[in-house]
Amino acid sequence: MKKIIYIAGLSAAIAMGAASYTLADNHGGMRPNFSEIDADGDGKITQSEMQAHHAARFSEADADGNGTLSSDEMIARAMEHMSKRVAHMIKRNDADGDGELSMDEMQNRHKGDMFSQMDTDGDGAVSAEEFKAMRGMHGKRHKGGMGGMGD
Repeated sequence: MKKIIYIAGLSAAIAMGAASYTLADNHGGMRPNFSEIDADGDGKITQSEMQAHHAARFSEADADGNGTLSSDEMIARAMEHMSKRVAHMIKRNDADGDGELSMDEMQNRHKGDMFSQMDTDGDGAVSAEEFKAMRGMHGKRHKGGMGGMGD
């Protein structure tokens, strides 16, 4: 039973990560570094540098150059980012180097016991409130990056 709950929690976490990742460029080396935004290299990011960075990212996604993003362009961008995220995840967690992730490798990617982390009151079960809190914490970790086109 514990394994089923763990797998369900892991699946939910992966799905939430994938969904949040599609429009937010902030995982797997996708977040721009400071120097990419600090165009003049003065050690500070100005509002105009931030706007220029966002405009450049928008232009990259605007494949046909018409000044708008179609659903096809947004899907293509999301797929590109998802592909990079998956490659990064495999690279980080592929302990045996076979280019694939086994269940053990997926479980080992969480250095602690995910179930124990969700079971905050230690009663051996995850309540709806604990599950909701875990989802809320996951969302907070994946928001607020500077890389999203929708920022």
